[in-house]
Order: sequence, then structure tokens, then C-alpha cells
Amino acid sequence: MPDEMTVARSETGDPLLLTPGPLTTSKSVKAAMVHDWGSRDAAFLRINREVLERLPAIVNGGADYVTVPVQGSGTFAVEAMLTSFVPAGGCCLLVINGAYGQRARRILEIAKRRTVVCETAEDTPPDLDRIEQVLKADPGITHIFVVHCETTSGILNPVHEIGALAAKYAKGYLVDSMSAFGALPLDAPAAHADAVAASSNKCIEGVPGLGFVICRRAALVATDGNATTLTLDLLDQSRVLEKTGQYRFTPPIHVIVAFHQALTEFFAEGGQPGRGGRYAGNCQELIDGMRAMGFETLLPDALQAPIIVTFRMPADRRFVFQTFYDKLKDRGFVIYPGKLTVADSFRIGCIGRLDRSHMRLALDAIREVLHELGVASVAAHKAA
Repeated sequence: MPDEMTVARSETGDPLLLTPGPLTTSKSVKAAMVHDWGSRDAAFLRINREVLERLPAIVNGGADYVTVPVQGSGTFAVEAMLTSFVPAGGCCLLVINGAYGQRARRILEIAKRRTVVCETAEDTPPDLDRIEQVLKADPGITHIFVVHCETTSGILNPVHEIGALAAKYAKGYLVDSMSAFGALPLDAPAAHADAVAASSNKCIEGVPGLGFVICRRAALVATDGNATTLTLDLLDQSRVLEKTGQYRFTPPIHVIVAFHQALTEFFAEGGQPGRGGRYAGNCQELIDGMRAMGFETLLPDALQAPIIVTFRMPADRRFVFQTFYDKLKDRGFVIYPGKLTVADSFRIGCIGRLDRSHMRLALDAIREVLHELGVASVAAHKAA
């Protein structure tokens, strides 16, 4: 390592995670996990109840919506949502422009549910006219699914506009808001959403281990008999929680207690506007600094969500991503490789317990690494 270089650490001495989650958490969120609770203990049941009651307000859910927790990662929640809401004789229109839409497709294929796909490239927003044409042509479609922010590219999808089409054609509407929940505006009733899936380790800044689905109560009741598995049956989970206050199976207690603390910090920051505003500042700092060095963003600003930014890979042979990654990690910054089929790329996240000063330190570290590697230009390969 060079004698002098930019090195950053979190307040607990860990590298900063410039990723879409798991992400850098506050010291107080981590500290919440150092105690033990019984899963039937009154203190834990109160904490869990407060978590579940506070989440619908983030998407303007009100009394018409209920939170159903799912033990596991965000994908557990998405699978629970899809396999609970889409019935055996139903059909889901999947709006896809990235890997997480493709994952939903695979979930429904395994569950033996019919699907119809409206797909655009990873750097292209959904085609609303095409979606409406498909809805007109196939009356057997019962539900529409979309990813709010596709972290494959970082693109922001038009969830409210797609929701308007779901309402117009009387379809159920299912939203994967995993990477956007708490940072980007989402009005569940206005979007006509029957269910919104998210998890503890994204923009609320908790730790991994708890997924959840915010469900419109009437739509949830109508799922009776749909579930394809015992553990991912949202209606059964909800009924047991409402009756007993307890989970059917062992809950991730420490994760829930940490999430409770994370929610307290989230609302203290001003809720979605406050959290989203900080992330937007991080994103702008990052994009401005990277573009000043010559890096090219995959997306135009109008499509970019302030969650994670995809940069095109430099053409210079001296830029080797694994070496670039390792040298940034030595300096205390962990980034993500690309996940695109449309271009060679890498990704840098803007979320977590980070602010503009952290992004400026990351930019300093990137400049140092480029100099150390002898990269003369970060211009990307031009398309043929």
C-alpha cells in the first residue's frame, strides 16, 4: 500500500459499504443487538408490534393496510407476496427491466403460475403503451408485478403510472420496493397497490434477516387458499400475529430489535423526505465527481434513482475491475460489480449511514487508485 492514502471507516471501524444493501448501519443499530430476548417475551412482542404498526405510514398505507413480516431476506418477502397473491388459476403480468424482475418470473414459474412478460432493456423504462396493449389482449391476467427501483442498473420505474393501469383494468398490483422503500416516494393507496414488499436491510438502514409485505387488508383476505408453501403464506402469518402477537415460527429477534432502532432513527431524520433527501445528495455528489473524472453513467439523470449508480467500465487495459475493487476496499470502501447484459459496468451505492462527506472521501480514493493503476482515461468502449 502507498504510505499515504485516503482511508475511511464507519463509526465502528468497518469499511463503508457503497452497496444497495446490506449497507453501513449506525453504531446504535448495531448496539441494539447485544441483548437477548425470548420470542414470547412481552418486551420483544411490544417492539415487534411497534415495528409492524409503523411501516404502513411510510407508504401512506393507513388503517387499510397491514404489515406481514417474513423471516428471511427480501427475496423471501417477494416470493411470499407473489405466491400468496397470485392464485393457481391466475396470471401475472411481469414488468421486467432487470435481474429482479427475472427473479420474480422464476418464482412464479416454480410455483406453476402463468406469466406474461413486458420486458425492456436494463437501461430502458417500461413501455406503458405496450403494457396497456397486453392488458387489453389478455383478459386472463389477474395481477401486475413491477420492481420500484431495479438495482441491476439503478433505474427508477413508474410505479404510480403502472398502478393506474392496474386500476383501470381491475388487476391486482404487486410492487417490489425493496431498494426504494423509505427513500423514494410511494403512495400505496394512490398507486392502487395490493401489496408492497421490502426488507430490513435497505433504506431503513437495519440489518439483514427480515422481509415484510405491506398488504391492503381486503386484498390479503382474498388470498385465502392461494399459498404454495406453509412458511410463506402471508394470510396465515397475519392471522396468527393478529390473534397471538407471535410468529408461527422462530423470528429473527435481534434483527427485529435492530430494525426497531433503525425505524426510530428513520423517523427522527424526517421519514422518507429526510432519508431520500440525504441519499439524493449522496448520489449527486457521486455522479458529479465521477463525471468530472471522465466516468460515464449508464443512465441519464431523468431515469436515475438515488440508490445505486451504474458506471460504464473504462476501456483502458490498465483498469482491471478486481484490482480496482481490492484497492478501494483497502481504503475502506466496498463497491459492487456490474450486473448488466447491455454493458460492462460496475456499481456504487448511495444509501446507508453515509453522507456527502463520505462520498467525497470515496471519490478521493478512486482518484488515488486510478493514479496508482496508471489509468490514463476512464472513457468507456464506444458501441459499434
